[in-house]
Amino acid sequence: MATDTLKSTPGAQGGATGGLRRLLLDNGALTALIVLVIAMSALSGDFLTADNLLNVGVQAAVTAILAFGVTFVIVSAGIDLSVGSVAALSATVLAWSATEAGIPVVLAVVLAVATGIVCGLVNGFLVSYGKLPPFIATLAMLSVARGLSLVISQGSPIAFPDSVSHLGDTLGGWLPVPVLVMVVMGLLTAFVLGRTYIGRSMYAIGGNEEAARLSGLRVKKQKLAIYAFSGLFAAAAGIVLASRLASAQPQAAQGYELDAIAAVVIGGASLAGGTGKASGTLIGALILAVLRNGLNLLSVSAFWQQVVIGVVIALAVLFDTVRRKAGATAPAAGASGGGKGKQALTYVIAAVVAVAVVGATSLLHNGSSAADRPKIGLSLSTLNNPFFVQIRDGAEEEAKKLGVDLTVTDAQNDASQQANQLQNFTSGSLSAVVVNPVDSDAAGPSVRGANQAGIPVIAVDRGVNEADTSALVASDNVEGGALGAKALAEKLGGKGTIVILQGQAGTSASRERGAGFAEGLKDYPGIKVVAKQPADFDRTKGLDVMTNLLQAHPDIDGVFAENDEMALGAIKALGSKAGKSVQVVGFDGTPDGLKAVRAGTLYASVAQQPSELGRIAVRNALRAVEGEKVEKMVKVPVKVVTKENVAGFEG
Repeated sequence: MATDTLKSTPGAQGGATGGLRRLLLDNGALTALIVLVIAMSALSGDFLTADNLLNVGVQAAVTAILAFGVTFVIVSAGIDLSVGSVAALSATVLAWSATEAGIPVVLAVVLAVATGIVCGLVNGFLVSYGKLPPFIATLAMLSVARGLSLVISQGSPIAFPDSVSHLGDTLGGWLPVPVLVMVVMGLLTAFVLGRTYIGRSMYAIGGNEEAARLSGLRVKKQKLAIYAFSGLFAAAAGIVLASRLASAQPQAAQGYELDAIAAVVIGGASLAGGTGKASGTLIGALILAVLRNGLNLLSVSAFWQQVVIGVVIALAVLFDTVRRKAGATAPAAGASGGGKGKQALTYVIAAVVAVAVVGATSLLHNGSSAADRPKIGLSLSTLNNPFFVQIRDGAEEEAKKLGVDLTVTDAQNDASQQANQLQNFTSGSLSAVVVNPVDSDAAGPSVRGANQAGIPVIAVDRGVNEADTSALVASDNVEGGALGAKALAEKLGGKGTIVILQGQAGTSASRERGAGFAEGLKDYPGIKVVAKQPADFDRTKGLDVMTNLLQAHPDIDGVFAENDEMALGAIKALGSKAGKSVQVVGFDGTPDGLKAVRAGTLYASVAQQPSELGRIAVRNALRAVEGEKVEKMVKVPVKVVTKENVAGFEG
């Protein structure tokens, strides 16, 4: 059975230098993790605290569980791009079954796990019997699983059963359950890989599939089992993730498949197959979590964080190439007891060295006094949208004016990533937190953590459910939607056909604006909505979706877009019709939107004054820190901006 044929050359390296070089080459991921921990401890006094280290474990848990399942696939020389979507689908099935369908929670959990396994079996069937490349088969499942999740949930988060949500809690008030689940799944992975027939088969298939087949292995059936394992682990990860967020998010775990693959590769596995181990995968997941946690604490831009993580992944692959060329011993299945003893000793020595160096490093921070300037964290749902960029700009402007240190993070419309960022804020030395939730329900558990830590939280643009916020600074999205309906209907004279471009499914902004528009349209029975399609708050998607809708409805009279970006895409698709035979109404009052209003291509935009939202949020956060009275609800007026009043409007 082929696991790894590379051997070190006897006598090639001599003395202590050669031994150290071999040690570093054989344990590159572990070395990198130790260096990262030491560096983060030296750079941030908030990193080396019990709460923050537990945060790192919690934040690594979902990625690690997904990555354990992907390890089976990569060891057998396959790939699985569907695990993130399968995780979201499994969680959605559980939540829907237990709430909407009224199925007992135990059976709902079984159904969710079965969903993950079935998705894995379908992947395995397509690869083994359908002869599809693993990349294509799992890419198709990525789309199918995500689509089914949206269909079942109707694009909205579903509350998770309380009995299952305890998986996101702590034991004894300090030990996070997700960390325990991660450890259990890691031990299961190690057992399967090292102690079972199917584990040895994975290494054999990855080393040389044809040789494995000729030696009597039923390769096709083994692949079915391998992908089923991946689906099982994806389901477990989805349940843990939804438990942390107290809701099943149909858009959850987007991009997590890439993190899972990265964790496996960083941990020393080869995409060519035949090598890989559970401990390496765990280390890879911890490296990603430490990087994100530390960079958050150091106030590094979310955009640069992506750059850093990409560089780390590239370096990991390069290191694997160097290791192989140097003849370093790769992990193999069924390693001897002596080899395992050496590996355990390596881990013990590494832990001792890390603790000693980190302990010494932490002394650098003990004598330093806390900074006089208040520190406030701002977690935005996304910075890939001009509206939220303006909130950030307004917040930064006010922070500079008030002498406040402001740390800004970008959740990239990922509720779980935002939960991680809020946990990092809570464990740091921040005076207050301002949050613009990706989803109001999902932000609740993390904000409750800040409540317990005595950190005041200000919500901006969207509220937080099931948690205490000192203030909500927002305009009324429902009212804004109703104003948009009134403006468009009156411009059309109370009759005509329109289409609606919806925002990202599952976001509260899209739901509330759509609900307000529908309510406002009830006063105009002559207006008929002929189509509704999501364009994800994105200008390019707005262009594409509007182009497609015009094929079916070429004679429409109006368009309502739930933000200005989609409205601008629709204007591009409409061409010369925009502002003439077809009236378009947007939402947000962004600079580009107001420019289009001035030009007459966009009839109106329901403007929220985002910069003012940011300024007021920071101002109220500082008041809360200083113990001053803060109004629970701070309304920033919305305003319909048309060509007649755009000249005097300041967003």
